[in-house]
Amino acid sequence: MKPPPSFAEQIVAWQRQHGRHGLPWQHTRDPYRVWLSEVMLQQTQVATVLGYYQRFLQNFPDVAALAAAPLDDVLALWSGLGYYSRARNLHRCAQQVVVEHGGRFPADSAALATLPGIGRSTAAAIAAFCFGERVAILDGNVKRVLTRVLSFSGDLAEAAHERELWALATGLLPHQGIEAYTQGLMDLGATLCSARAPQCNACPVRAHCVAAQAGEAERYPVKTRKLKRGQREHVWLWLQWKDRLWLQQRPDTGVWARLWSLPEFDSSAAFEQASAEWPGTCESLPSFTHTLTHLDLRLHPRRWTVPPRAAATRVDAIVRLWPSGRWFSLTEALACGLPAPLRKLLAATAPAG
Repeated sequence: MKPPPSFAEQIVAWQRQHGRHGLPWQHTRDPYRVWLSEVMLQQTQVATVLGYYQRFLQNFPDVAALAAAPLDDVLALWSGLGYYSRARNLHRCAQQVVVEHGGRFPADSAALATLPGIGRSTAAAIAAFCFGERVAILDGNVKRVLTRVLSFSGDLAEAAHERELWALATGLLPHQGIEAYTQGLMDLGATLCSARAPQCNACPVRAHCVAAQAGEAERYPVKTRKLKRGQREHVWLWLQWKDRLWLQQRPDTGVWARLWSLPEFDSSAAFEQASAEWPGTCESLPSFTHTLTHLDLRLHPRRWTVPPRAAATRVDAIVRLWPSGRWFSLTEALACGLPAPLRKLLAATAPAG
């Protein structure tokens, strides 16, 4: 079933009266600001993004400032927002815009989609909001709205069905008011057309929604492929000496790439073997599980305090195990790009003074 032409008009009218209008990245055609918001909003709630967005603009007011910044500074500001590959791609993209495009974002979705970290839907959002391009977006909210309205039962885990939905979304585009239409679909998915317990009775396009009429809205979208979750367990070493702690920078790839973190051991036995001859005392902090998109990390923090008078040579022999690391004061550490659970751990269990 295809909605009538009035579908787009109803979305536009609803957005103008009931949609979101006070978000800081709205009412601008600056592609830098729209791009920044779109990347931050991927897999993250608006309420969480607001503070990060403002801090980013304060530190990096334009794409040239972001491109010129050290990656460590970008990761430090991103710390806690999660999905850190977004921050690394953000930095790479800014540099490419400056070097290859003279500091100006391309003005069409096809060219935008060639930049690092900008997928088809993000490129379309930038092009629609900043350049008025008549192009469809398909972020998670919009997929939910359209699959319900159309009763689209194709499995979106399959590329062919995803392409089919893109084609249907393109066919629904209005010839005018693309900005309000695009924002309206996003707002509808973020508010009334929620994943669970959608408010169908308040929906402006309920009359056109096949899933709502059948009382089956929560069946859509269909996506059967599930991520196979992994599990890991590590001992986290909080090595303390003279009011400083040792952090190592993680590798360029993998979990928490390029962030500063505590040294890890794969087991308690490995930690005990390595620390058998170390001077000082060990305190076991409460273990906890940190959940990532594809992985559950079970972490066992151990705070090892080296006596202030310990010989520097003995301390050097310990930290030589992690050559990518260095000593930080607590204040310096909290100003770095840290994994969210480490930031919480340091803030909550830091010694007084």
